[in-house]
Amino acid sequence: MSSLPQYRPQKLSLGSLETEILEILWDLEKATVKQIHDHILSDLERELAYASVTTVLNRLTKKGWLKCCKQNKAFSWEPLVSREQTNTLRACEQLQQFLAISNPNMVASFADNLDTTSLERLELIAANLQEIRRQREIK
Repeated sequence: MSSLPQYRPQKLSLGSLETEILEILWDLEKATVKQIHDHILSDLERELAYASVTTVLNRLTKKGWLKCCKQNKAFSWEPLVSREQTNTLRACEQLQQFLAISNPNMVASFADNLDTTSLERLELIAANLQEIRRQREIK
């Protein structure tokens, strides 16, 4: 059973260029400003200043998405959170927002309208929750 990542960036919401650069870094695993800039400019229709890439990388680092490493005289960046971990964190945040604005009757009505596969998933989630709570009690 997969659990929530231990590490979480300070801010999950990202702008479009931040998301694009993060996607590039997930694909490359580690990259310099030049590599990211060249990757973006490989689309001949695009224009983007080198300094803009540097600014976005620094912003993503401050938000807790990336870490910066110095290699010789060049700096490189790598993600602190994987694509899969990000999807899990975002799904959890969306669920928490849904539950925060919904009353129990609305949630039950929503669950009642799910298809069979989704209901089976909910039952699996409930079983996993019981197991997690049981494990906590043992510790």
